[in-house]
Amino acid sequence: MLTQLTLDQLRILASIVDEGSFSAAGRRLGRVQSAISHAVRNLEDANGVTLFDRSSRRPELTAEGRVLVNQARRVLAQVDTYERMAGAMAAGLEPQLTIAIDPFVPTPAVIDLLAGLRQAFPDIAVTLYTEGIGAAERRIVAGSASIGICALNPFAPVTVQAFRIGSIDMVPVAAKGHPLAGKAALLEPEDLTEHVQLVLTDPLESTGPNFNVVSPTVWRFVDIGRRLDFLLGGFGWGFMPHYLVREHIAAGRLFKLALSDANVLLGAIDVSVIHDRSRTPGRAAQWLLTKMREPNWHETFAHGCLRTDHEGGQIGSVRAY
Repeated sequence: MLTQLTLDQLRILASIVDEGSFSAAGRRLGRVQSAISHAVRNLEDANGVTLFDRSSRRPELTAEGRVLVNQARRVLAQVDTYERMAGAMAAGLEPQLTIAIDPFVPTPAVIDLLAGLRQAFPDIAVTLYTEGIGAAERRIVAGSASIGICALNPFAPVTVQAFRIGSIDMVPVAAKGHPLAGKAALLEPEDLTEHVQLVLTDPLESTGPNFNVVSPTVWRFVDIGRRLDFLLGGFGWGFMPHYLVREHIAAGRLFKLALSDANVLLGAIDVSVIHDRSRTPGRAAQWLLTKMREPNWHETFAHGCLRTDHEGGQIGSVRAY
């Protein structure tokens, strides 16, 4: 029965409701009224229901008609989306965009970026991976992500194309009540080695290179939020992105540890955008790569990531996790 249903009939049904009459729908669609009436009758026959009450001068939707016209609009909207997506893919838009992001990359900058992407490509599907240290680069190399936003490994394969977008200040912190938090004097490296250090690690290569790991006793975390919970719980000390702990420091829940001038552990993470130079980016990926090179987006990324309060000025540019 429903095999006789056509998109043209659904468009006519929606047009009648939008325009208020069969004749007005005919004028909108460039059809004579008799053709409109015939299409509606065929649609009613195909569905086995009466769509319009014709007992008055002006046909009115029946209860069944009100339900089915809403279904018709959904079908037509899906068809429009299908046609847009097919046309966009024919013009080079990838079916899906996959982005891999290191856990310390600030969310507001990513939201701003993807809000613009959604306006430019409203129908594209996006997969966003936020995993442990090293996962973003690994996905780019494996081809399971088109774009990565991460701290680039200095030993990354030559196929990885990268450009720097900014840096994230790292500060050493411990919870209120932790022995290190109560030290009045500047801390030396040997002071830190006496206590458990909480570090962010690669989930697949935990024995790989570590940065700013000085304590012999280390607890490793893949999830940066979970590591923050344990820092707040007093389980150890560790380096954290300043923007993530700023409020905790201000509230006295965490204390920024004062390290000696001789200590070279303070630093910032340089963040880069990466992609595989051997694969041509699709339209959406190319849009993102262009957007992330713009000074305005660099300012968005930097907002809230760089130290701006009374705790001090910029610090070095070594890697710190």
